[in-house]
Amino acid sequence: MSAMSNFMACGGLREPAVNCIDKKNLDFGLNWRAISSRTRISMPFQKNEFQLGTDGKSSRGNKEKRSIRMALVDERVVYGRDTADRPAVLAYDLVLGPLVKWGSVMGKSRPDPPTAVLLHGILGSRKNWGTFTRRLAQEFPAWQFLLVDLRCHGDSASIKKRGAHTVASTAFDVLKLVAQLRITPRVLIGHSFGGKVALSMVEQAAKPLAQSVRVWSLDATPGKVRAGGDGEDHPAELISFIRKLPKEVFSKRDIINALIQEGFSKDVAQWVVTNLKTNGPPGLPSSSFSWMFDLDGISEMYQSYEETNLWKFVENLPQGVHVNFLKAERSLHRWALEDLQRIHAAEDLAAEEGAGVEMHVLEDAGHWVHADNPDGLFRILSSSFQGFKA
Repeated sequence: MSAMSNFMACGGLREPAVNCIDKKNLDFGLNWRAISSRTRISMPFQKNEFQLGTDGKSSRGNKEKRSIRMALVDERVVYGRDTADRPAVLAYDLVLGPLVKWGSVMGKSRPDPPTAVLLHGILGSRKNWGTFTRRLAQEFPAWQFLLVDLRCHGDSASIKKRGAHTVASTAFDVLKLVAQLRITPRVLIGHSFGGKVALSMVEQAAKPLAQSVRVWSLDATPGKVRAGGDGEDHPAELISFIRKLPKEVFSKRDIINALIQEGFSKDVAQWVVTNLKTNGPPGLPSSSFSWMFDLDGISEMYQSYEETNLWKFVENLPQGVHVNFLKAERSLHRWALEDLQRIHAAEDLAAEEGAGVEMHVLEDAGHWVHADNPDGLFRILSSSFQGFKA
């Protein structure tokens, strides 16, 4: 059975059953049944932005509505996802380099621009990658960058998911999203939990891949998760403590102080409150905030992160897959000597199979690599984006 027929047998873009995930039934290629559509564009230039909407029917006859908000930001085009307009897989932004034409995504008359997908970690959101991604888009103008809110996080928290909240189901969400957008990722970058999600995406994709792909697992090993030592932050404990906090918050400063008093670092406390959104109508002042995540689901996801073991996949990579592991020099999540030895052994195995495994160390950085040393991270990641022209 082909990758496409496997996928359709599992119900198309509907939520998959676990046994469908195990069939390796998704492809990074564009072998997806096309959606015929009528496109309407309105352009309120005075606001320096315009709306792109698509109405159409899928091949199964179900009407589907799309709404994509586009804004011009420093010569880069950003697609913002309005989750209220239609049933969706995940909330996302698509950041386009200055040389990428907006029609490259919805209209297939032009060659597809190379695409990178960036995935956040537990209790994060796509906003974590915003500044870094805009820098990538400016430096590599022929690329486009897909930022997503993973299930139970950010704007995706309101998109209900069936089944268990696992690394595998989270990866399947992202695979469905890239299929829905009809784009083909060349690079997958995942931080922490997102690193395992990126590995799981390639593991689940149909083989052989439509084209080669480079995977970056930032400060995450394929197997055992080792929490930090004394004085360092522990994600499981952080999740547990946040669950004790009120669902409605009246002061971000009070939450920061409570986290610090509990023993978490100031940086982590300030990062946690970025998950608070104001209550009430947009644009109007509000005296209270609420959390933007599903903590019950996130708790399941973190448990799966600890339990998921992808060493077998890393040690038996298919041809065309290149996996890069990046260890933060001052990582809160410690790497054991056996992890490093096993990755170096996988380097030799992958080379024999036409694939690749590499190990990198980011100096002067803790676990929050894109905040601690963005310049160093940018230099290391840049190799994956060089050599592509518009």
